[in-house]
Amino acid sequence: MKELTSSPFVDGFVFLEGPRWHDGKLWVSDMFDNTVFTISTDGQRTPMATLPNRPSGINFMPDGSVVVVSMADRKLMTLAEDGSLSEYADLSANLEYDINDCVCAPNGNIYVGTFGYDVFAHDEPKPATLTLVRTDGTIQTVAEDMHFPNGACITSDGKTLIVAETFVGRITAFTIEADGTLSGRRVFADLGAYTPDGICLDQEGAVWVAAFENGEFLRVLDGGEITHKIDTGDRRAVACNLGGADGKTLYCLIYDGDLDDIPAGKRNAKIETVTVDVAGAASP
Repeated sequence: MKELTSSPFVDGFVFLEGPRWHDGKLWVSDMFDNTVFTISTDGQRTPMATLPNRPSGINFMPDGSVVVVSMADRKLMTLAEDGSLSEYADLSANLEYDINDCVCAPNGNIYVGTFGYDVFAHDEPKPATLTLVRTDGTIQTVAEDMHFPNGACITSDGKTLIVAETFVGRITAFTIEADGTLSGRRVFADLGAYTPDGICLDQEGAVWVAAFENGEFLRVLDGGEITHKIDTGDRRAVACNLGGADGKTLYCLIYDGDLDDIPAGKRNAKIETVTVDVAGAASP
């Protein structure tokens, strides 16, 4: 296993999630600052929209539009170029608890995870679901018994969905059927004591994983072999994505503080970068 070291890029955020590389910029959601930002390669940040119910996953649709998760009201919102928001899909009738990360398939279908219980009230964990939002507006539960579904990505051929199940230390894969439903559930990687949060795919089919409670970013092959590790010390590894001019910059979202400081708006979140050997596969 090869060990890599990250370098500072930008800081001063509250709690970052949902990193995406698009059109030469990194997009992120500052969940507890209620803001979606773009960040240029020289570290200049631009607020793109305010979502009062906490933004998370970001989708770039085939028609060029941007759709963002609004967590607490369980909606997907279309983000216009002027920063205005309009409803894309309302999942509140289908899901009782906050929605979280998501991934957009090449055909525009969006797969959305949900907490499954009230995380912030420290409720007893219970299984959750994955929800499919089709481009025609239909909404369907496509997987059950998911244990805190979190980061997700889709292989370049659009045929396999890969999802992190955080609190069971597992990355799970599904076959995507022609109608968008899922079949063939299998274990992509059993990570044991690691807690996978945000993930992204590289061009060799490996997944970079942010192991939240372990403070490490891992590159994992299908089957579970770990080829690379980035140790953040005593900080938390939240999410990651590959971007940059050649797709070989791993943007690592890190939380460097006490979790109780997040609701108070303390700015302990930052992004660090690492140059890797294999470029990203543009998912999520």
